[in-house]
Amino acid sequence: MAGMTILLVEDNPDDEELTRIALAESKIANELVVARDGVEAVDYLFGTGTFAGRDLSAMPQVVLLDLKLPKLTGLEVLRRMRADERTRYLPVVVLTSSDEEQDLLESYGLGANSYVRKPVDFAQFVESVRQLGLYWLVLNRPAPAAPRSHAGE
Repeated sequence: MAGMTILLVEDNPDDEELTRIALAESKIANELVVARDGVEAVDYLFGTGTFAGRDLSAMPQVVLLDLKLPKLTGLEVLRRMRADERTRYLPVVVLTSSDEEQDLLESYGLGANSYVRKPVDFAQFVESVRQLGLYWLVLNRPAPAAPRSHAGE
């Protein structure tokens, strides 16, 4: 699993730390890039703002996306990802505390690959993250990288 990055889009420091612990306890040693709001996530994915000049050939293997984010919601991040050839097929797991059916429907409607409600119990959270890591980083076969036809951007 070396060289595969996970993009965690999470504004809650406690949930970020729980995710880090869960990944470590699950022996998932991939690089974890954290975006703490929707704008930072979009900047990372498209090499803009504070991430201007980032090598866009190195996209994350999976995006763990919270919905309730400052500046730009997770649903808007997902909408922008699916509207762009470079990120259209990146696996996105909505990892949220929201149990609202509307969030579930909108997430899938915008192209989320999975929707996982964050368990409250730490042991269940660790197991959920372990299973997500196993599936998305080991078992899943990702779509090939988008063709590099964006020279004029």
